[in-house]
Amino acid sequence: MATLNINGKDVQVDVDDSTPILWALRDTLGMTGTKFGCGAALCGACTVHMNGAAIRSCVTPIAAAAGQKITTIEAVTAERVGKAVHEAWVKIDVAQCGYCQSGQIMSATALLQANPRPSDADIDAAMAGNICRCGTYARIRGAIKDAAASLA
Repeated sequence: MATLNINGKDVQVDVDDSTPILWALRDTLGMTGTKFGCGAALCGACTVHMNGAAIRSCVTPIAAAAGQKITTIEAVTAERVGKAVHEAWVKIDVAQCGYCQSGQIMSATALLQANPRPSDADIDAAMAGNICRCGTYARIRGAIKDAAASLA
């Protein structure tokens, strides 16, 4: 049994300490906004925030989350930056199939929290681990720039 702080609330999960955070979220807590993509931290679909930093929940064990603050896509809009990113995603019409979008939004939000005025190179570096099979990369970059401008 582990106690995790997820989206500002302490929750108990009855899983082995080596269980990836992704499976505690999806299978134990029913929070299906965070997606399973590759299981090897290569695609970014499982991205959540741990203490504000983007992490891959498919390879991060529950043991690493003890005492940390986890934020998922379900709560990212509760914060100013997450709300701006979400609004920009809708405005720019980023999503096609939508499968990768929760991970994309989580990575973009972490980027703008750390760097409110990112260059194209900064955006590329922060988003490099997030794969979009639909190829919406230009719209993703545009949405990140739009969110940064709205926050300025």
